Amino acid sequence: MNSNNTRFRGVRRTRKASAAAAGLLMFAGIAPAVNFAADSGGIGSALQDAKLYVTAPLRWDGEDWLAFAGTLALVGASHSLDGRVRSHFVNGADGLNGGQDKNSLRDALPTVAIIGGTWAYAGFLGDSDGYRETWSLVEAGILSTATGEILTYAAGRERPDGSTSPNQWRQAGDSFPSVHASAAFAVGTVFAESGSDDYRWIRRILGYGIASATAYIRVRDNVHWLSDTVAGSALGIATARFVLNRRDQESRGSLSVQPTKDGWMVAYSKHFR
Repeated sequence: MNSNNTRFRGVRRTRKASAAAAGLLMFAGIAPAVNFAADSGGIGSALQDAKLYVTAPLRWDGEDWLAFAGTLALVGASHSLDGRVRSHFVNGADGLNGGQDKNSLRDALPTVAIIGGTWAYAGFLGDSDGYRETWSLVEAGILSTATGEILTYAAGRERPDGSTSPNQWRQAGDSFPSVHASAAFAVGTVFAESGSDDYRWIRRILGYGIASATAYIRVRDNVHWLSDTVAGSALGIATARFVLNRRDQESRGSLSVQPTKDGWMVAYSKHFR
């Protein structure tokens, strides 16, 4: 019996990894065109962003660590409600189906639509700022998805449709954190806080609304515990803030010193809108 469960979980993880890889390939296919169109510095700039993202905790100050501690406390509080929230939507063992996630693609489409819509609108207007925003959406989606997948593998938590207990960790599950919620809040936050302030309220309704609806549906459909979506949402928002800060730094310009055969050269670069 244990052997059968292990094989099933292995197949489930393989299928999930394949779906995640397909999603990343889709993003990777869009990214180069957006990257060059936005003149954001090419692959080197993307790799530098990834490096800074991974090493960001090394540069956190006291306020950042306090926010991190508050997030952990919030995830812990939501974990104490996992069982009750699950019981609100399903009745005990009636919600068990072996941990399958039949609506994974459906629940990812609204987030993908934000990226595709922004890209299409930028193309229609020939707007370089729109292309740059699209690249930021893609980058936030990739970073949050990759981080979420790594944490999911490390946690190994069983989904609520695979177990009635919210404490099944390191069981080769793929529940914590919710990668859908992470990507939705990463993309939704960047979308909400970008563009003109004249349409800020519309952007925030769409961005945060789609992200919140995604997290709710994942819990309602019994494919994630409440704490999965809370952790995923926090990861997505933090990733979005990183991407937005990096974009602001680039728009302000950068100063660099480069060696030449006759000495040194001071260079200044800036994106003009």
